[in-house]
Amino acid sequence: MSIDPFANPVWNALQTTHQGLALTAGRACKYPQDVAPFAAVAENTPEALRELHSLLLPGESTHVVNEKPPEVAGLLSEGTFACLQMVFPLASALPETKPIEIAPLTCANAAAMVELTSIAFPGFFRSRTCLMGSYYGVWENGKLIAMGGERMIMNPWREISGVCTHPEHRGKGYAPRIMTQLRQNHRDAGRTSCLHVASANQTAIELYRRMGFSVLREIQVHRISRINSD
Repeated sequence: MSIDPFANPVWNALQTTHQGLALTAGRACKYPQDVAPFAAVAENTPEALRELHSLLLPGESTHVVNEKPPEVAGLLSEGTFACLQMVFPLASALPETKPIEIAPLTCANAAAMVELTSIAFPGFFRSRTCLMGSYYGVWENGKLIAMGGERMIMNPWREISGVCTHPEHRGKGYAPRIMTQLRQNHRDAGRTSCLHVASANQTAIELYRRMGFSVLREIQVHRISRINSD
C-alpha cells in the first residue's frame, strides 16, 4: 500500500478498513450505491474501466479520483471538478469551541442525516453512508440541525466528511464543535484528520485554514456513469 494512503483514498480505503463494503471485479472496486458514489481502479486502463463498468448498475453514476478515465464503451464521462485535500497535523493544538452538546448518530438516524446533507451536497450522503465511520449531530425539537462524521478511513488517515448545518442554524458554532470532537477522537487513536473540499469553495477553505487545516494537494474528481441502454 502507498506510504501516503490519502494519495489514492478510495482505493486504499476499499482495500483495507472498508474491505467489507467493497464490491470488486478484477482491478476495479467501488462502494455500494447506497453507501457512497465512489470507485477506484488499480490501474487507469481500458481493461480496468471495463471491470468497473461491470460493477455499476445501468444509469448509476460514480466518482473516481486523480487521472481521467479512458473512454470505454458503455461508460459516459459527466465532467470533472477539482478538490483540495487538507490535513490537520497530529501535533497541532485543537482550538477551543463552544460547549455545545452533541450526540452520536447511528444508522437509525439515516433518514434525518440524508435529509440534512441533501441541503448542502445532494446525492453524496446515502442511506448507508452511516456505515463508513463515526458521526455526531446536534438536535433541536426532534430535528437534526447539524452533523458531521467520517467517510473514507485509510489508516492512519481518517477523512472528516458530511459536515453541515441547516441554513436556519448556521453561525452558532455547531460545525467547529463537531469537527473538534472528531479530531480529538483521531488524536486519541493516533490518527491524522483529513478532508476534501471543492477547490472553488473558497469560503469553506478559509474556514478550514482557520481551524488549523493545511492544503496537502489538489486532485481531480471525475464523474462517470454506466449508460442505461447498454
